[in-house]
Amino acid sequence: MKLGIILETKELEKSWNAFRFAVTAKKQGHDVKVFLMGEAVECEGLTHEKFNVDEQLKTFVSVGGEIFACGTCLKSRQLSVSDACPISTMIDCVNLVVWADKTVTF
Repeated sequence: MKLGIILETKELEKSWNAFRFAVTAKKQGHDVKVFLMGEAVECEGLTHEKFNVDEQLKTFVSVGGEIFACGTCLKSRQLSVSDACPISTMIDCVNLVVWADKTVTF
């Protein structure tokens, strides 16, 4: 199954669970893409002793997951693109939803 995940928060537990879900789905053989929107573009590097978002994000990438980050949201926060989170557009978000069999939001 193709799963699209739209993440709109950098709240530690929610974003950690979103990436845990994405990693689990990839390990079960699903195609998974994550689109970061709003404050979720700040997830890379986000760590906490209990909810290590960055670790889950990196694990997701290491198992072949794809991440897209809203370019407008990055620019409004004066953040730069990274290898893990390439700059993307709303067209990419629409394409993710069209591509996916199911879309989940966090």
